[in-house]
Amino acid sequence: MKLPRNIYKPLAIGAPEPYRELPVRLERMIHFVPPHLEKVRAKVPDLARTVDVVLGNLEDAIPLDAKEAARAGFIEMVKATDFGTTGVWTRVNALNSPWILDDLTEIVAAIGDKLDVIMLPKVEGPWDIHYLDQLLAQLEAKHRVAKPILIHAILETAEGVKNVEAIASASPRMHGMSLGPADLAASRAMKTTRVGGGHPEYKVVADMGGEGPRAAFQQDLWHYTIAKMVDACAANGLKAFYGPFGDFSDPVACETQFRNAFLMGCAGAWTLHPSQIDIAKRVFSPDPHEVAFAAKILAAMPDGSGAVMIDGKMQDDATWKQAKVIVDLARIVAAKDPDYATRYAI
Repeated sequence: MKLPRNIYKPLAIGAPEPYRELPVRLERMIHFVPPHLEKVRAKVPDLARTVDVVLGNLEDAIPLDAKEAARAGFIEMVKATDFGTTGVWTRVNALNSPWILDDLTEIVAAIGDKLDVIMLPKVEGPWDIHYLDQLLAQLEAKHRVAKPILIHAILETAEGVKNVEAIASASPRMHGMSLGPADLAASRAMKTTRVGGGHPEYKVVADMGGEGPRAAFQQDLWHYTIAKMVDACAANGLKAFYGPFGDFSDPVACETQFRNAFLMGCAGAWTLHPSQIDIAKRVFSPDPHEVAFAAKILAAMPDGSGAVMIDGKMQDDATWKQAKVIVDLARIVAAKDPDYATRYAI
């Protein structure tokens, strides 16, 4: 077991000191880009002004014969683009793949100082994080990277979900976690081919009695896993994210799934199609009416103590904490998005 005083020591001589607190960044949507396609790379400078995170995808959805082109395209794309306050991420190939070492060594060498987060797929336990943590420290030291590159784990196996608490506390380099519903469904032998979202046959029915058909209510396949992930992340100061929603033809279902995740504590979601960007922006930005009411609570209870009545509802220290979560998020959103700054007026 590592001693507490050693947790924040760099893992390689010359590597940057780990963060003690995560940088404050708005990450409502992690927008996936296939960097092996030149026509897609050409749109990234404009895209970077509209999203919170641009992620160069090197793993699933990239053909095997395009893996090297995707890596080279990502490096070229990052070198050529001024991202401003927009985050720069990549999803590398899995640790058991033949591409992972070249992904890490070439990317850190070329653009380590511009890279914010590495998304690691199919994380099964803290040992995966420990390996990547040590290797990143060695590469940062070798290439004199000034700030630590964070790690974001994808939960997409049953073993990963079982070990979620240990994964969350594995390293100060941890940024957060995302739900990977498609691979997780396969790992669990779930009987669905959908990528995220619900299933019409996963439901409860009303009790027997009366005439006519019994009412049925569709349930959320992912509620348990998201709740477990959110708790592990919150307990360790990390961010939780909903992953992909694969049905681009159903924006209502996409928005519903994103909103459920937002209400449960997720900071954002993946966007795989341009049509999902505005959905994520809308869902993961707090409602202006909620922000206004939360601001009233904070104004009435400046130190968070005691109890007051506002609009006929009792407010105390617990609701003050809830209000602060909403107002703090609104301020981060307003700093990035002028439109929401006008709506919030805080």
